Amino acid sequence: MTIQYRPARPTDIAHCIWLRGQTRENAVPAERLAAMGITEASWAADVAEDRLPGFVAEQGEQMAGYCFGDAEHGEIVVLALLPAFEGQGIGRHLLQLTTAELQSRGHRALFLACSADPKVRSHGFYRHLGWRGTGQIDERGDERLEYCAG
Repeated sequence: MTIQYRPARPTDIAHCIWLRGQTRENAVPAERLAAMGITEASWAADVAEDRLPGFVAEQGEQMAGYCFGDAEHGEIVVLALLPAFEGQGIGRHLLQLTTAELQSRGHRALFLACSADPKVRSHGFYRHLGWRGTGQIDERGDERLEYCAG
């Protein structure tokens, strides 16, 4: 079955929250998201109000992954993929879709937070796709990466 990509909808968020807890690295369960102020209601409202545009990847009825960006600041907020769908280019395509959406809204320099540990898969993933480290570390110990449109 092929992967289909589409813009995320507020009705996707309950499943997005579940999926976030299932990722191979950096899994974040619903309880931890809620403790950070990220609930189904708050996330769905951000999608409905177009503050958090994103895309989902589906195989049939199953959500394989998603990516969301902050429309105001140009940040890639989250990219999550179920382990069974890793290594197929799905994460890369979701990131490209979200990056293009943020750029279409006028952002030329985008950013995200990523593990500073080279042993973590995301460290090499983003750098391989042209994201560059800034040397800035956030309060969670993640490094800020930037991507500038060519």
